[in-house]
Amino acid sequence: MSAAESRAEPSAGSSTEPSAGLPGELSAGPAEGGAGLSADRVSRAAGGRLIVDGVTLAPRPGTVVGLLGPNGSGKSTLLRLLAGVLAPTAGAVTLDGEPLRDLGRRAVARRLALVEQQADTQVDLTVRDVVRLGRVPHRRAWAPSTTEDERAVAEALARTGLSGRADQPWHTLSGGERQRSHIARALAQSPRELLLDEPTNHLDIHHQLDLLALVAALPVTTVIALHDLNLAAMFCDEILVLKEGRAHAHGTPVEVITEPLIAEVYGVRARVTPPAAPQDHPTVTFLRPSDPPPALLG
Repeated sequence: MSAAESRAEPSAGSSTEPSAGLPGELSAGPAEGGAGLSADRVSRAAGGRLIVDGVTLAPRPGTVVGLLGPNGSGKSTLLRLLAGVLAPTAGAVTLDGEPLRDLGRRAVARRLALVEQQADTQVDLTVRDVVRLGRVPHRRAWAPSTTEDERAVAEALARTGLSGRADQPWHTLSGGERQRSHIARALAQSPRELLLDEPTNHLDIHHQLDLLALVAALPVTTVIALHDLNLAAMFCDEILVLKEGRAHAHGTPVEVITEPLIAEVYGVRARVTPPAAPQDHPTVTFLRPSDPPPALLG
């Protein structure tokens, strides 16, 4: 069952055909401005080259959208554009039809939370202190925590299974617990949109599955960059594939995760087993160079 199906009945999927706009442009979701987070043909240049090139993305409310693509394809940059951390050199990112550039940083942070890839650190904070940082956009400078702040922190800790670790030093947590603490900090912001940059990096399989199950069950719109195609197929309602900064494919996991796409985007061969039932997901098995072509494997 998809992430959206576990929370609400999804609307019909969108087409993976190129939009009628620019030649070869691929529209990932509805292009018109409206409720929610939307990127309209956004680009970002750095060092004389385009890192993100004309990407359109408008996640349906309450769904999980996975960003796939090789290293350097623009996933992290696109997330930072969506969060307003970076300004696009072309195109626009909007919240409920309002350009991010016209909204104050505090207003954006009250609505949208970004969890970037985390560096190891020895910060002298408790887990509760880290999660409390998520309430900063809701308070004036130097103002003490309110009852509402503490309620939001307690709920975020409970939702991520960290209530029992709240007063523990953050640096003593395991890798999986640290990732959950950053998601708890994001949830304490009370966002409607959650952006995650490869949150499963450096986690063992158990913690990867546990973390993504948590994310998929959240009552928010989520855009998540992932490397693992099988995890994306399991937990994402829709997938946007980036290649060299451009939107290469968009649709449901069944529509997007195919043997030809894997070969074209990642340069490797794989066998994709289709789902046995509508609530199932495709499964990817990567092939060694010496293996016969997928068609000969049965």
